[in-house]
Amino acid sequence: MHRAITRDVFLAFVRVHVLHHAAEGRVFGLDMIEELRRHGYSIGPGTIYPILHGLHKARCLQSMNQVVNGKRRKYYVATAKGRRVLAEVRKKIVELVDEVREEQSGK
Repeated sequence: MHRAITRDVFLAFVRVHVLHHAAEGRVFGLDMIEELRRHGYSIGPGTIYPILHGLHKARCLQSMNQVVNGKRRKYYVATAKGRRVLAEVRKKIVELVDEVREEQSGK
């Protein structure tokens, strides 16, 4: 049970990372895997692509195709809805971090 809860939390963090980067500019699957790896996440295509597709289906991301080195690559960018969701999530993250830090410091 512990691992399942931890995995759910980390997958939520991955979604936030994706929305954050897609709000800054276009992203694609392999690029996000590498970016997340720099943050200590070890995920593969079987994790990132369902997340991208889910955010796309929820209309938080829009996609576009481009041919790169003879291969079709699907890029994603945040939609207006995705940016609103990200703004809401950021507020909740700040609130949670502040609360956890207060408890940790004994305030």
